[in-house]
Amino acid sequence: MKAMILAAGKGTRVRPITYTIPKPMIPILEKPVMEFLLELLRQHGFDQVMCNVSHLANEIENYFRDGQRFGVEIGYSFEGRIANGELIGEAIGSAGGMRKIQDFQPFFDDTFIVLCGDALIDVDLTEAIRWHREKGSIATIIMKSVPKEEVPSYGVVVTDDNGKIQTFQEKPSVEEALSTDINTGIYIFEPEIFDYIPSGQEFDIGGDLFPLLVEKGAPFYGISMDFQWVDIGKVPDYWQAVRSVLQGEVKNVAIPGKEIAPGVHVGLNVNMNLDKVDIEGPVYIGGMTHIEDGAKIVGPTMIGPNCHVCADAVVDNSVIFEYSRLGPGVRLVDKLVFGRYCVDKTGASIDVQAAALDWLITDTRQTPGGPSVERQAIAELLGAGA
Repeated sequence: MKAMILAAGKGTRVRPITYTIPKPMIPILEKPVMEFLLELLRQHGFDQVMCNVSHLANEIENYFRDGQRFGVEIGYSFEGRIANGELIGEAIGSAGGMRKIQDFQPFFDDTFIVLCGDALIDVDLTEAIRWHREKGSIATIIMKSVPKEEVPSYGVVVTDDNGKIQTFQEKPSVEEALSTDINTGIYIFEPEIFDYIPSGQEFDIGGDLFPLLVEKGAPFYGISMDFQWVDIGKVPDYWQAVRSVLQGEVKNVAIPGKEIAPGVHVGLNVNMNLDKVDIEGPVYIGGMTHIEDGAKIVGPTMIGPNCHVCADAVVDNSVIFEYSRLGPGVRLVDKLVFGRYCVDKTGASIDVQAAALDWLITDTRQTPGGPSVERQAIAELLGAGA
């Protein structure tokens, strides 16, 4: 069976992470989110997967290759061009990406699944396909019901009693919402869907294709299913996703490494004296990371591989990416550290290099330096007070 993963977007809402990592490659405890999607597809018999790529396409292609080690076959459709020897991404919309693949050589010849590459899901795709075919649908949105107070954060789908889609609402207020069913970015299509998608132009599934199907009265349905859906569309979503995994709230996602103390998991060859570090789980620490004596780590916290947390530093409820060096006395509470950026849980970021704070948070692969200041002054500079 055939499927497609949408992986061409720039992931602007997940910056600064997506400056150097394409959204499908964002790691959930060291494992790219797209890898979880491939596992789900394989479990339900989808073993031929097309992936449209654009922004940082090489990162995706070099990791997944032809899919052999993931038990599937993967093909890639690049959207963009080369200028001055560099790949320039030029995404053509989600539906446009589907059409480009089909125009190259008809690939989608039976019922197929399309997934957005930015969420952890455990939906029963087999049951969804059965329902879709039973309805005689040309397109089906897999929906999820959310509490009414959460509706303003999502695109709402409005159906009739038979499940046929009537209209959409983009992030309506609680008072205006006509439904609590939201679009999860999981779609089922028949090959006839290409009758509605033009060739050679930018065309979006949600913004262009779906309104057209409603306008034409096409057999277009939505099924609301009960499943776990962990979206990482924005930095706060990602921060919360990692927290949820560490707290054991996400099914089918295990904490890697070895548990060396209750709730404390570590990768290979971590340099840390448990008797001299104040640590409270759930915590994951990646391999070849050094936690100096006197540091304090409070979970839920993830510290990536090859990091260095200096003495008297505090890392509380935070996510630290690989090769991060946290200087002596740095206090990080509710923060995400990615390269030269320190981001709070609302998504607001500080470029520590531009702010001349790169001697506080830097790369473990370079020689640390800079002035010594008192711990409280560092906390104030980073805005990371208790």
